[in-house]
Amino acid sequence: MKTIESTKNERIKAWKKLHTKKGREQSGLFLIEGEHLVEEAIAANVDIDAIITTREEWRMSFSGDVFYVTPVVMKELSQTESSQGMIAVCKKKNWKQPDSFSGTYVLLDRLQDPGNVGTIIRTALAMNATAVVCGKGTVDLYNDKVIRSTQGALFHLPVYHGDLHQWIDACKDVNTPVIGTALTNAKPLDKNVTYESFALLVGNEGEGVQPSLLEKTTENVYIPIQERAESLNVGIATGILLFSLQR
Repeated sequence: MKTIESTKNERIKAWKKLHTKKGREQSGLFLIEGEHLVEEAIAANVDIDAIITTREEWRMSFSGDVFYVTPVVMKELSQTESSQGMIAVCKKKNWKQPDSFSGTYVLLDRLQDPGNVGTIIRTALAMNATAVVCGKGTVDLYNDKVIRSTQGALFHLPVYHGDLHQWIDACKDVNTPVIGTALTNAKPLDKNVTYESFALLVGNEGEGVQPSLLEKTTENVYIPIQERAESLNVGIATGILLFSLQR
């Protein structure tokens, strides 16, 4: 185990840059924090560049570089109010494009809240979805709040970035229905209509799905709710729709 005691150490400076989207894009690396996420990453065979810890005893089954740091150095790298004393530097994974566009896909149009995106990824894994697709304008997948909200699901489920117009076309080309979500010009969700294979399109927290995307869907639906409830959180709505639409 190597030791770092200064916040001015070159490795610490480089890792601190991973707090920014630019730093992550330039390096191809990102940080995860907390024992649970680190254990999940190891179990999922994530390519880990290094592990940083304040713990002098090391029990995890990891053969790569482990750095012992002081609490002051850990605080410099931590993005949580109460550090758990463990951070891993991970390499981004580029998932191979699917050979077939049948399955269950969740398409995200310009979602901005990291907690919503993380919750949807976690829910999609729980619902046995095939993949999540982040369209242009969606919050950075490797934002620390997104990662924490996935609770490790990010390591087990393919998450792509792409043009949602093209993804919708690819799904429809193989007769995979694309179900959009909208409050107007849409049908109420019918719990009796389910699909073996489908893509679910959900949109920005304030604006919903772009009209140009809704025009391309197979159909658009909304979830009937009690009239005094103004709306549903997009993460909650996605979970309801996935559960209802899957056969």
